[in-house]
Amino acid sequence: MRALYLVTGGSGFLGINLCRHLLARGQAVRTLDIAPFDYPERTSVDAILGDVRDESAVERAAAGVDFVVHAAAALPLATRQDILSTDVEGTRIVLDRAFRQGVRRVVFTSSTSVYGIPDHHPLREEDRVQGVGPYGEAKIAAERICLEQRAAGRCVTILRPKSFVGPERLGIFELLYDWAYEGRNFPVLGSGRNLYQLLDVEDLCAVIERCATLPEERVNDTFNVGAKRFGSMRDNIQAVLDRAGHGRHAVGIPAAPAICVLKLLERLHLSPVYRWIYDTAAQDSWVSIERLENRLGYEPRYSNAEALVRNYEWYAVHRDEYRGRTGISHRVPWNKGALQLARWLF
Repeated sequence: MRALYLVTGGSGFLGINLCRHLLARGQAVRTLDIAPFDYPERTSVDAILGDVRDESAVERAAAGVDFVVHAAAALPLATRQDILSTDVEGTRIVLDRAFRQGVRRVVFTSSTSVYGIPDHHPLREEDRVQGVGPYGEAKIAAERICLEQRAAGRCVTILRPKSFVGPERLGIFELLYDWAYEGRNFPVLGSGRNLYQLLDVEDLCAVIERCATLPEERVNDTFNVGAKRFGSMRDNIQAVLDRAGHGRHAVGIPAAPAICVLKLLERLHLSPVYRWIYDTAAQDSWVSIERLENRLGYEPRYSNAEALVRNYEWYAVHRDEYRGRTGISHRVPWNKGALQLARWLF
């Protein structure tokens, strides 16, 4: 049965991949984003230019909608004020206006950053949450809003995906792809043997679709989402370097001094690498997906390596389109700052 989906943040990396996923399955799609929907699919999507913090824009966008996927968010490089107003108050407005309009379900994309710096693995949905920095804190606060709606009898799925990659993803991953494309080695903190789970965006889209279509009693819950097959941080990096074909390698560097340098560069606003990244990059980082598999009956299709290679192949084709462009979203390269100079060491 054809349904109308509203995707907030529809112009973003997850947004466009989800739009394509739904359109390919015959669904109707509307988007709400402060950025223009400038993709080839714009003739097939009802794209509304607007802010999730604007109640009237959200109310207009939610009219007649069956399902809302709330993916709009201010990312960690944004200001604290923008993160809190968008990720917390924006979530409150989206859920309130959506359910007032008679929307059947909302799927909220949270993040595994709500677990903070882990002290055990695997991480499970019932584990304590403790966000690091404004972004992690905001996601926890937004989840509380979702739980309030669920307690009031609404169907709200909370998804906590690992960092996800795939076509259109740049952001911090562009640093790896750029160096691989140019035939450079790439640094890894410490030995790089720490297990580090990622996720392919297509697997996340498939999970979102299930959350909209399976019986309510199965989806009205909180789910970790991550790759089922994954290896170490060194494995992740080497998969991309091998695909680039220059014979380059992941090179281990002492973790403690490197983290000190990254902390200093962050304070000086000379690096896009923020605390949650450098504090977890040398540590194990993976979540249990047992609840996902058991309740939703879904087994993620792509491994870490397959997801990264898929993303790199897209990057290699589109690289020149982004030359000279930077920003703070996942759709554009981040300003590398002082890290641009480090490339000459590898």
